[in-house]
Amino acid sequence: MIKSLLVFVLVSLAFVLFETSILTNLLFLPSVPDLLLLCSLYVSVNNGKLYGASSGFISGFFLDFLSVSPFGLNCLLRTIIGYVAGIFSKSLNIVGFFIPAFLGILATLVKALLIWFISIFFVNSVNSYNLLSVQFLFELGANAILTPFVFKFLGIFDKMLLLEPGEIK
Repeated sequence: MIKSLLVFVLVSLAFVLFETSILTNLLFLPSVPDLLLLCSLYVSVNNGKLYGASSGFISGFFLDFLSVSPFGLNCLLRTIIGYVAGIFSKSLNIVGFFIPAFLGILATLVKALLIWFISIFFVNSVNSYNLLSVQFLFELGANAILTPFVFKFLGIFDKMLLLEPGEIK
């Protein structure tokens, strides 16, 4: 588990750097696709609840460190999403296009709903999504389209990212 977690840390660090340094500077994008969420979703669905929560926390920590959101917000959101996605470990066929795309849509919607719920309690510090805005719909569509490709890319690292059958899940 330690080896796969270290590989996930390196992969998620590469994704977060790509997302925060390159994708945020592309002026023609209305919003940035959440590649780090998709990466965490992949390892959560393949490795289980414990690993999903751990990977969500790690990816959220990296994003909190490099973004202007309140510190801990992304850790909380991604830990919850990783845990919930880990419930479906090894029960979904994520090889095709439609199931991963549907998972990307669900994860993005859950993220938006969790941010909305948290913004009720922290009105001044957390901005929620407008679910009918161009920015949110673009992120939703981009995550849906990119999820199968991110899953296929991360499939290259299956031997290093996925846990062995007897390890803790």
